[in-house]
Amino acid sequence: MHLRSFLVLAALAPLLCFAGASAPRADDDYRVSGPHTHENLTVYFIHGASRPGPVPLTLAEALTAKSVRVLETGQVNELSIENLGDQEVFVQSGDIVKGGKQDRVLSVSLVLPPHSGVVPITAFCVEHGRWSKRGYEDAQAFNSAAASLPSRAARHAIQPAGAGLSASGYAPALAARQQDVWNNVAGVQHSLSNALNESVAAPQSPSSLQLALENHKLKEVQEGYTAALQPAGESGSDIIGYAFAINGKIDSAEVYPSNALFRKMWQKLLTANVTEAIATKSGAATAAPASADVAAFLKAAGTGAATKQTLTRSVELEIRTNDKAAYLETRRADGSWAHRSYIAK
Repeated sequence: MHLRSFLVLAALAPLLCFAGASAPRADDDYRVSGPHTHENLTVYFIHGASRPGPVPLTLAEALTAKSVRVLETGQVNELSIENLGDQEVFVQSGDIVKGGKQDRVLSVSLVLPPHSGVVPITAFCVEHGRWSKRGYEDAQAFNSAAASLPSRAARHAIQPAGAGLSASGYAPALAARQQDVWNNVAGVQHSLSNALNESVAAPQSPSSLQLALENHKLKEVQEGYTAALQPAGESGSDIIGYAFAINGKIDSAEVYPSNALFRKMWQKLLTANVTEAIATKSGAATAAPASADVAAFLKAAGTGAATKQTLTRSVELEIRTNDKAAYLETRRADGSWAHRSYIAK
């Protein structure tokens, strides 16, 4: 099927909605450890059974190996992705891809099977204004996915409509969500510049979030956080996910089927959390939530009404949302889950 036809059909296909109690999930068996705190960032680790079997490549790994292609389609909020290799590729919501006509952030988590063919994926611009080649980059393709979106508000904005419903049930239109992302990117850049006493806007493209995240002074400040917190996530073979809090408030959690996939994602995600903590640091010290509070957050996040959305022929997304959090679970066709994300509201 032609990509454009697939996108049109996907846009018209209704979401399957159902209400009621949360379906049984493995979070009932999770154990939460921590807190581990450095300055205003606290992390907690989620322990559980690690699924055996092959571990997918991350998008960053696959782009480096040139076994996956992420390409422009001519539309700001539509990209195409194709796995050319012999291994599965895991794509996580919030992955920032660099290059093309403007840097983008990918909206959904999915697993691409080997030799997947071309698959459409929703994306949001994180570089307002550019629509042309930058330097020596390819204007039609994206060359790296080294960073993740460092803003909880922006992570809400990029989610499919079912996760972004307001209290009145209104789902913001795509254009409104894109504007929210641009506003949040500008806010992150402004806050980081204030925190570092140095502009993080890059001369090559001042509006690029990706280039701002490559700022040398930001990387220096990040080092203190990562040195204090990263080793704790590498200390146990039963760690399959983590949650974090900033300024004493629970922010988000990410859970994976295996310790091996968690470890592949850990440094990249922690760096994004550190960036968010630097950008939002307040003057007053705030007590970290207890691990029991995090366990309660994980359990409560999945209690809302649910929708299911087909992402590809072999992957679907379940979304549950309530007034406290959004819960998103990506599943393969065989029913096994590939990623669980919890975002506090």
